[in-house]
Amino acid sequence: MSTHSGRRQIAGLPHWDRCAVMGVVNVTPDSFSDGGRWFDTSTAVKHGLDLVAQGADLVDVGGESTRPGATRVDEAEELRRVIPVVRGLAAEGVTVSVDTMRASVAEQSLAAGAALVNDVSGGLADPAMIGVVAAAGAPFVVMHWRGFLEGGNVRGVYEDVVAEVAEELHARVEAVLEGGIAADRVIVDPGLGFSKDAEHDLALLARLDRLLGLGHPLLVAASRKRFLGRVLAGPDAVRVVRAIQEARPDDDPTSPEHGAEGAR
Repeated sequence: MSTHSGRRQIAGLPHWDRCAVMGVVNVTPDSFSDGGRWFDTSTAVKHGLDLVAQGADLVDVGGESTRPGATRVDEAEELRRVIPVVRGLAAEGVTVSVDTMRASVAEQSLAAGAALVNDVSGGLADPAMIGVVAAAGAPFVVMHWRGFLEGGNVRGVYEDVVAEVAEELHARVEAVLEGGIAADRVIVDPGLGFSKDAEHDLALLARLDRLLGLGHPLLVAASRKRFLGRVLAGPDAVRVVRAIQEARPDDDPTSPEHGAEGAR
């Protein structure tokens, strides 16, 4: 989680003077990378604590897989999976984010000690979500989202992915602010892999400055996403950074060809 430059403090979260690292605990049997590994409460809490020991600044707990084609779980099952893990990690002093699209899960997670609500739908999946988060005064992640991925990667067609994602995120942020969530508690996420292919993801990573122009800190969830496999599986062992550089338009003043400082 980063603001890249001109760092802005997120109200309700600890102050970080650098890019913060979010660890992920999927309390699910079917997540895209680690489904089933942390499915019981004690194992999930231990894994979260291990992530903190390894350097994570906060831990994101989710009880519903958002991988393409995943079937939604019901509310009672999501609550059963998530709340004990949130409570257990918060009791150990961990800064906890809850990854949910349901207002009821967000509300009960905040009551159990979660500090942040990470909604991959940006409040679109559940009309009650924004009001719940606003009433709690909690920080809220607004992700770029074009709908549920049941049945595949929906509506992943763009003429200019950076411009369209920025425009759609701006509209969503405005709706969140109108719903009562304070501006200093809003974080935006480009939604890598959600209705996007590898070229879309790389283009967004190459132009994160455009998303920072929305005026809010960024959460970039790139770990173990499909586009990394696409880049690294090439016969010439193409590096991720080079792929991102090549995704920049020729007239981008931050590209190496224009003398800007290279990626580190």
